[in-house]
Amino acid sequence: MMQCFHFMAKPTKNLAAKIKESQKKTKKDKGELLDEDQLFVLDLARELSRVCQRSSVLEHIWNEDDIWSTPLCRVFILQWALMLESKQKKPMKTDGWPAMEEWKQPDMINDQDVLQAKNMILNWIKDLRAQPEQSVWPGEPVAKVLEDLQSAWRWGRVPNLLTAMELVMWTLMLQQPEKDNIPQQWLMWKQRTQNIGAISYIPQPVWDWISDAAVEVTLDLDSANPDLLICSDEKRMRCGFERKDVPNYHQRFDGWWCAVGVQGFGSGRHYWEVEVGERDWRLGVAKEPSLRKGFKSLNTNTGYLTLRLERGTELKALTVPFTALPQGLIPRKVGIYLDYDQGQLSFYDVDKHLHIYTYNESFTDKLFPLFGTVEILKDLVIRAPPDKTQCLWSSSCLWS
Repeated sequence: MMQCFHFMAKPTKNLAAKIKESQKKTKKDKGELLDEDQLFVLDLARELSRVCQRSSVLEHIWNEDDIWSTPLCRVFILQWALMLESKQKKPMKTDGWPAMEEWKQPDMINDQDVLQAKNMILNWIKDLRAQPEQSVWPGEPVAKVLEDLQSAWRWGRVPNLLTAMELVMWTLMLQQPEKDNIPQQWLMWKQRTQNIGAISYIPQPVWDWISDAAVEVTLDLDSANPDLLICSDEKRMRCGFERKDVPNYHQRFDGWWCAVGVQGFGSGRHYWEVEVGERDWRLGVAKEPSLRKGFKSLNTNTGYLTLRLERGTELKALTVPFTALPQGLIPRKVGIYLDYDQGQLSFYDVDKHLHIYTYNESFTDKLFPLFGTVEILKDLVIRAPPDKTQCLWSSSCLWS
């Protein structure tokens, strides 16, 4: 079987290369002229390639294989000029960088803003040129991330190489001796400054770092709503047709169809994955003191940090008021990553390696994984992240 895959690999790569070349040729044949903002991004990519010579990913930008729209270029230029200005005021502190809310939207940008931003970036580039190559080289962990982003772009998993440009610039601005964890710091910063859809594709090396925090999560039977059916492995649940006669413990949900995990977390990094239905589910964490009785809203005011899908189309973060999320972010397998010490709870689309939403908060209470569903046919299933040797097919649950 593997011989078959090897036989197909080279023709498939050749086809992908031909498609890219055809797209590039079509653009040139159309005679499309790039405007000043697009040309500025091309030149910027060329300059950054000089100081990051061990990665070829940015060549696709300045060779016009990957051309960004003018609005995207203008937003990028303004955002990174603001980053530079912020770092000059608070050097070496990533948490001092501007939040996404401080950045101007495309319809608010004028030509004078863009001109000033370009001048600031150009002055920064001059300073970079004067530095030795080794001092600005971001290191092998960043190079591996850039390589994966380049591959993802070639195969169409990401629409453009904006993320690669962002990572290179962020790394060069950071300029710290410790380079092994730069990609992880970059992810945490992105999720802190842009809590919705911060990264359209999380590179494999960073995804592996998230998955390395995988923990065993099982459902707490004493917390489960009496209407829920829970499999004997305590990792699957769905709604039943009859309410079970069970003790009414104080920690048991008797309104919402929810349950929490057995183990709570008060420090460290933790990651778990959940297969969800297509109509209605609720995932996240519950703070230890949070009330579980009745139908009081399970939101940030009542001690819950969750995502909720309603009617198959309405995805929302249950903040106060709730935060509506784009339909394009609706997942079928959800990765949940808790970094207690850094104060982040993040949700990902496992299949697409896509960031969905992040809660940023200073945690003090113990946090318990939360699971909710009203579906009677589709199980909500807690899964362990698969590794290279793990079988992807699991046996079906036999309900008693």
